[in-house]
Amino acid sequence: MPNPAAPLDLLLLPTWLVPVEPAGVVLQAHGVGVRDGRIAYIGPREEALKLAASEVRELPGCLLSPGLINAHGHAAMTLFRGLADDLPLMTWLEEHIWPAEGRWVDEAFVRDGTDLAIAEQLKGGITCFSDMYFFPKVASERIHESGIRAQIAIPILDFPIPGARDTDHALHQGVELFNDLKHHPRITVAFGPHAPYTVSDENLEKIRVLAEELDAAIHMHVQETAFEVQQSLEQRGERPLARLAHLGLLGPRMQAVHMTQVSDEDLTLLVETNTSVIHCPESNLKLASGFCPVERLWQAGVNVAVGTDGAASNNDLDLLGETRTAALLAKAVAGCATALDAHRALRMATLNGARALGLDAAIGSLEPGKAADMVAFDLSGLAQQPIYDPVSQLIYASGRDCVKHVWVAGKQLLDERRLTRLDEQQLHATATAWGKRIGGHTE
Repeated sequence: MPNPAAPLDLLLLPTWLVPVEPAGVVLQAHGVGVRDGRIAYIGPREEALKLAASEVRELPGCLLSPGLINAHGHAAMTLFRGLADDLPLMTWLEEHIWPAEGRWVDEAFVRDGTDLAIAEQLKGGITCFSDMYFFPKVASERIHESGIRAQIAIPILDFPIPGARDTDHALHQGVELFNDLKHHPRITVAFGPHAPYTVSDENLEKIRVLAEELDAAIHMHVQETAFEVQQSLEQRGERPLARLAHLGLLGPRMQAVHMTQVSDEDLTLLVETNTSVIHCPESNLKLASGFCPVERLWQAGVNVAVGTDGAASNNDLDLLGETRTAALLAKAVAGCATALDAHRALRMATLNGARALGLDAAIGSLEPGKAADMVAFDLSGLAQQPIYDPVSQLIYASGRDCVKHVWVAGKQLLDERRLTRLDEQQLHATATAWGKRIGGHTE
């Protein structure tokens, strides 16, 4: 039991406490104590109430869990939400998104789009997200101000991009930002080579060397479509994942996003190298990219996390909804109703995400010593009744509108569904203004 002489900053008393680790556990009549931004106590309610605490918060009808982790997205693309819907991936990218980015993306776009994305994610219970987009330094400033936690993946391609005149310039900026933020309590920096078909062996080799030197993660779209795999076989005589293996990029630091195409050889590589897969089911469905075989990966021992992808291809940053889709889709793909049950789905959206981002020592589960990144879901609504298993009700019967409170490192960023640091009216007005500008010039 913690020292009663050292008061807690905050004591939370939810109806259900779901720590995620140990797996499958739901605690009732328990409390969580927070001190100095970290979880200092988890124990029975009666014992918790004997502790001195600056603030005691009853959370009746609420399920308290670790904050959700959105392991892949392009935050500022919220400003392209709905711009080019119902198109296949390469048409969507080459004829619509890349031209729009060339025309509109600058520091102001990234600032305003990132703010909008952070607000949407906090309101949906997301306490940590991975962002792979242009002008990463601008995004880092918005993340710092907002109080949310994030991994910033520096975008790297073989051609000029907004904010970087060439690959070496992008890498230089990435190393600079990595060094600037290496002691930041909430922001980590990774390298984000866009995809195997947009980054050469020479540049992937540079990324590998830097990632090893800095012990930085690598975040990359890999085997998103059957076409990508076929093209690689025709041009290089091997699958993209095999190519990355030969280049030495696979390993615990590698975050392979999408992976809708998984052969037996791919599975062996993922398992042997301990590479994480980040599953984006709704974006994959909308772009008809394919189905990541989540249950097959999970049963083989691959760490699978979940991401929303960008709002231009999803079209929301709703990780709770994404997780529900992931659970339902996993069953259909596996042909098995027991695939990815509700408790494992929640684990995929929390601890597995933390593990993929290399942050599992700090976040992803509610355990003493970890950062107090938490979300309270209100399950008192009519649509959630009756409650037999609160985690099942959360995944299968609840929407992100049930997110009531959010804390990151013990600081409350959403209180009674209201953002504490961001001005919703201002965000709305700014996004509307961007929409009028872009919508009037989409040729």
